[in-house]
Amino acid sequence: MLGEMLKKNKLLTMVILVYVFLSFFMPDKAYSSIKNSWYYIIEMLQIMPVVFILTSIIEAWVPKEIIINSFGEKSGIKGVIFSFILGSFSAGPIYAAFPISKMLLEKGASVANIVIILSSWAVIKVPMLANEAKFLGIKFMTIRWILTVVSILVMSYIVALFVKKESIPTKKVNTNEVTKLQIADKYCIGCGLCEKALPQLFEMTGGKARWKESSFDNEHKSGLEFIITKCPVKAISLN
Repeated sequence: MLGEMLKKNKLLTMVILVYVFLSFFMPDKAYSSIKNSWYYIIEMLQIMPVVFILTSIIEAWVPKEIIINSFGEKSGIKGVIFSFILGSFSAGPIYAAFPISKMLLEKGASVANIVIILSSWAVIKVPMLANEAKFLGIKFMTIRWILTVVSILVMSYIVALFVKKESIPTKKVNTNEVTKLQIADKYCIGCGLCEKALPQLFEMTGGKARWKESSFDNEHKSGLEFIITKCPVKAISLN
């Protein structure tokens, strides 16, 4: 059991071993390391509960359609602008952005826009820009900001090209609890993917996908997971 715990927490185990090594052979370094680590632990304990509460509120109260429309694959320049705004006006250290980014991914945000949010959160936050202009000058800040924005856009395109959303660990669909699905008509493009994969559960009516509200059994689980994750406009969600 102990071996299994250590295997699941390899990074934490390595950190503890490093601290033990430093304590025996370099006690002054061990003291400095523990002091710095304690500072960041306190900071995380102050910030992360607020982040988790905020993430839960957004996840529960903000409809998936709004996230898709604002940050999804089809959001276009609007999604890029919203992503820059969210990252630039955020508060807290960069690690606070990770749970929020994961929640946005699960609700339909694109990989490219998540890269923009994380990058702008890290390097172009508005309070940081104000201090940069104060100490280094407006010209320096403006040129650096423009080049940074261009770099972020290029990086978001490259990351989205090579990293697909399916490869990112997100919340899995619990198909045991599915009774019916909700299909957002305004996003459905009538591609027919759902009907072709699961004609028992989906049908096309008037160029839009419809949930037939038929019985759901175990043989449909993998197909239903495929439809939810592969819908090109993320129009299908659990109700």
